[in-house]
Formats: sequence, C-alpha cells, structure tokens
Amino acid sequence: MNIENSIVFFGTEDLGLTNSFYVNLLGLKLHKDQKSCQIFLTQGGGMIGFCNHLDLDSQRNNSIITLLTNEVDEFYRKLKDAGVTCSEPNVSREFKIYHFFTKDPNGFRLEIQKFL
Repeated sequence: MNIENSIVFFGTEDLGLTNSFYVNLLGLKLHKDQKSCQIFLTQGGGMIGFCNHLDLDSQRNNSIITLLTNEVDEFYRKLKDAGVTCSEPNVSREFKIYHFFTKDPNGFRLEIQKFL
C-alpha cells in the first residue's frame, strides 16, 4: 500500500478569480478542471483544490494556506505590484521562517514562506 499524494480542498464563490490568482500571480499549474472544482499543482507536487459547492464561512477563519518558496521577496513584490494587500516580509525566530501574509480572492489567509 502506498499513498502517492494529497489534495487539500477549500471553498470558493468564484473559480475564475481563484484560477487567475493562483495561476497568473502565484504560478501554480491547473492540474484538473472538474467544472465545480479546480485542482492546482505546485512545482513540488503538492495539490490544492477549490470547489464552488464547499462552505466558505466555516473555513475562512480556521485555515492558513502556506506556500513554500525561496523567492519570498519576489512574490511579495509581484503581489504588491498587482495591488494585493500584504504584510511586510519578516523573520519569525520562533518558527525559523521568513514569510509574509496576504489573503486570496476567497478571503483565505495565505502565507508565503521559506524555512531558515
């Protein structure tokens, strides 16, 4: 027996806007378009899905989507240039990471980080 990968699913009210954010701004690849759900693939093989039939309200306040990259500052500038509100990148000594937070079009807290 072997578990090959995993997908974490979140709700969305706008698949088109979600697709544009994750593909055009963050560079993820659309792996599967299932009409009511879209699954995106990171370069490391991780998958994240968004579905328009899942409840958003119960997920927004309890979830953080963290994407790992060595290019934290580059993503910060790209998002800021696109008009996205972001916290300033900083070092967390407690967790030994360099990161910043923003929100995706669905209101989910999105963290862009690298391990130190």
